[in-house]
Amino acid sequence: MFDPNQLNQVDKIKQLEQEKAQALNAQQRKAMMVQDIGDSRKILEEERVYRQGVVSVRDLISPASLEVTSSYIKLGDYFIKTIFVIEYPRYINVGWFAPIINMDTTADIAIYFYPVKASVILKQLKKKVGALQAGLISDAEKGAPRDPLRETALRDMEKLRDDLTQGVEHFFQTAMYITVYGKSLEELDTSCENIENILGSTLVYSRRVFYQAEQGFNSTLPIASDDLQILTNMNTSPAASSFPFVSSDLTSDGGVLFGINRHNNSLILFDRFSLQNANSVVFATSGAGKSYTIKLEVLRSLMFGTEVIIIDPEREYKHLCDAVGGTYIDVSLNSESKINPFDLPRSIGEDAKADDIIRGGVITVKGLIKLMIGDITPEEDSIIDRALLETYAKKDITASADLTRVEPPVMQDFQEILEGMENGENIVLRLKKYTEGTFAGLLNNPTNVQMNNKLVAFSVRDLEDELKPLAIYTIVNYVWNVVRSELKKRILVVDEAWWLMQREDSAKFIFALVKRCRKYYLGVTTITQDVNDFLTSPYGQAIVNNSSLQLLMKQSPAAVDLIQKTFLLTEGEKYLLLECGVGEGIFFAGAKHAAIKVVASYSEDQLITSDPRQLLEIEEAKKEFEESLSQE
Repeated sequence: MFDPNQLNQVDKIKQLEQEKAQALNAQQRKAMMVQDIGDSRKILEEERVYRQGVVSVRDLISPASLEVTSSYIKLGDYFIKTIFVIEYPRYINVGWFAPIINMDTTADIAIYFYPVKASVILKQLKKKVGALQAGLISDAEKGAPRDPLRETALRDMEKLRDDLTQGVEHFFQTAMYITVYGKSLEELDTSCENIENILGSTLVYSRRVFYQAEQGFNSTLPIASDDLQILTNMNTSPAASSFPFVSSDLTSDGGVLFGINRHNNSLILFDRFSLQNANSVVFATSGAGKSYTIKLEVLRSLMFGTEVIIIDPEREYKHLCDAVGGTYIDVSLNSESKINPFDLPRSIGEDAKADDIIRGGVITVKGLIKLMIGDITPEEDSIIDRALLETYAKKDITASADLTRVEPPVMQDFQEILEGMENGENIVLRLKKYTEGTFAGLLNNPTNVQMNNKLVAFSVRDLEDELKPLAIYTIVNYVWNVVRSELKKRILVVDEAWWLMQREDSAKFIFALVKRCRKYYLGVTTITQDVNDFLTSPYGQAIVNNSSLQLLMKQSPAAVDLIQKTFLLTEGEKYLLLECGVGEGIFFAGAKHAAIKVVASYSEDQLITSDPRQLLEIEEAKKEFEESLSQE
């Protein structure tokens, strides 16, 4: 028989087993959760330990140490002190703060403006005006002499009241702080003293912080927290005069457009002949746009009637010369164009003496001879000097001769004189390759070139590297003789001038030319991409010092430190020269300089471009045009 009680017992057993299984599962899940939590905590702890060893942004920008004293802060290796302005004069010029901005001193500047409601100021001014007027009336009734200070203050207050009422002016409380950095306390004190002297020259009085060094430093941090709260009253006009963002302006009333001022997009117009001298130097790496810039200046100078003479070592000026109808002279061994290094000036001034002219010619030719034959002994120098004088005398060129009608000797005449002199054999042997040997076609012929054109370019591209310094030296000497013969406004462009800076004699000759050319209305432009060769020469440094215009374009890292030292550039200007694009750089004119970008119109660009791809396109366009004309 079926027993219901047994069924109930079975159900109870099953229910107990299920509850036991659920409890076991709950315990397992709890254990697993505890394990998961432990693993998570372990991971978080490991991540925390990892993050402690990782450098954060705060670690990167925070100093290694900070020491606060009563008058300065030592931040790492730097000493810091803050200067604050306490008083301004009655009148201050616009841009009075520019000398502080342009100082070659590391400094942080903070200017705070706190607007004040016009109604509050007008109420105070009304009381002040009433008191001043009462005082002036009282003095007049007593017969006391007039007080100019109070009368001036009254006029200023009345004008300020009118301007505030009309909304022309607003009123502020201002605070100006300058935090100066120095590598030593002596350097810091010197910089602070220079800044205080500049401020004092404009009657702006300042003080250095004392027992507030930390507050002064915090006030100039870029967090807009004025911890010093040293305020002066000021209306809109004088407040605007302290605007700190200023830039150099190189725009003049006349002259050549060199480019655009990258600071303020104004035009850089300058007449190089209005400066102390008209000389210019250009330093840039290959492809930075230096030849493009000079060709643009040449083209624009021709429009003002200036004659231009160019020494072109890479045939870069041929396209421009042909476009403007200039004379392009190819100087090479097989060229028909010849220049005689023994030439004298074309005409002699009234005060010039014949023996001085001959002596100058001897010195110049002797420099060329040293370039040709290399190092010489003092004995050989004496022989060459005597032989040159006899060479000129052979052609009746003496102190008593009429130098306007004589025929200059050539190198062969000089060799013949040396052959007849004692101890001249060694010099003759080294000289023969220029008169009878491989290089005989360069320096042993009478001059047959003409310079009766507004633009004359001499090309030395087809000469061997060994001959280029000799040819450039001879050309420059010939040009110098032409320049001295007739006073005209001229520019001489010496491209790749480092060729001449390699030897002392040619470097000395270029320096003498740069130093004397001002008297003959000549401006010399020296262009080089080998900065180290140029500036390491004492004559190269002197040429830079005697050049009022200087253009620095993109520089290589190997040369930029020397450029920075020579031109006293800031770190920002140094990095500008490293990173600037084609046609960009820094333009110096006298004491001023600004970042420049050279720009040209489409027509100018077609005439002066040096881009081979663009030149091919122009040549193809010319051929197509000529073919279309022939078909018609």
